[in-house]
Amino acid sequence: MDFNLFLLKATTDANAQAGIGGLLTPILMFGIMFGAMYLFIIRPQKKKEKEEKKMRENLQVGDEILTIGGIYGRVISLKEDSIVIESKSDHSKMTIARWALQQNLTVHDEPASK
Repeated sequence: MDFNLFLLKATTDANAQAGIGGLLTPILMFGIMFGAMYLFIIRPQKKKEKEEKKMRENLQVGDEILTIGGIYGRVISLKEDSIVIESKSDHSKMTIARWALQQNLTVHDEPASK
């Protein structure tokens, strides 16, 4: 009887350890997957958004730009959330939202870092 009780206890302990190990493995795998997603997807996207925001904030009158719609133009005036541009082809003026700016084609000198 004592031997059967011993086997029962040993089996129960083994199942408890397997349950903990069985639970730990999926949690560890989810952690590794989230870490990989952060390194390869989230972090580069945030870096790109930060660079785009900086480009839109450093825009100056006279800069040559490209909109997300494919329109090339020159900045005529800047407002808080919009830009007035003059198109290159027929010199017509149009107002676009700042978020619609894709690229600043004018190269500015970067201020020296201290």
